[in-house]
Amino acid sequence: MTDLDHLTQSLARNLKRRRQERGYTLDALAARAGVSRGMLIQIEQGRTNPSVGTVVKVGDALGVSITTLLDYDQEPQVRLVPAEHAVRLWSTEAGSHSTLLAGAEAPGPLELWSWRLMPGDGSRSDPHPAGTTELVHVREGLLTLSVEGKDYEVPTGTSASFEANVPHGYRNEGGEPVEMTMAISVPAPR
Repeated sequence: MTDLDHLTQSLARNLKRRRQERGYTLDALAARAGVSRGMLIQIEQGRTNPSVGTVVKVGDALGVSITTLLDYDQEPQVRLVPAEHAVRLWSTEAGSHSTLLAGAEAPGPLELWSWRLMPGDGSRSDPHPAGTTELVHVREGLLTLSVEGKDYEVPTGTSASFEANVPHGYRNEGGEPVEMTMAISVPAPR
């Protein structure tokens, strides 16, 4: 099998999988991408090598990159993220921080975070897209979770879930650090 054959088969498999994960019919995806239904059928059956422009349109309509659509290794797989590859995205001088541990597209972005909030520190967030859900589990300390202006105390060992399409935030009003794990699920683009 040539490299082109591998790409054609990878594109066919990945396009069909991503389309089905999002619940799109061929007609719906064709309309979103601005390509013909016939072209999508040919791509999914591995009978054509579409132009880069067509692959970009289809990827944009699915909310995924060209790399995702062409990746040979898009079979179900396990991706390990060593601690040294986790990305710290927020920190304060007091020692508070948030670290993105891992992420995936399932069918929209899904992220796993580790947070540490030092006493007196907090972080506010603007509303996320409609349909976004956050899950929080407090490993240590007492978290004050604010959702749409209302505060909730989340003690050690307790979990909380909420729709995050409203203003929300996290505060440590106690005397000990808060350690928490958070998952954020964002819906796939429509």
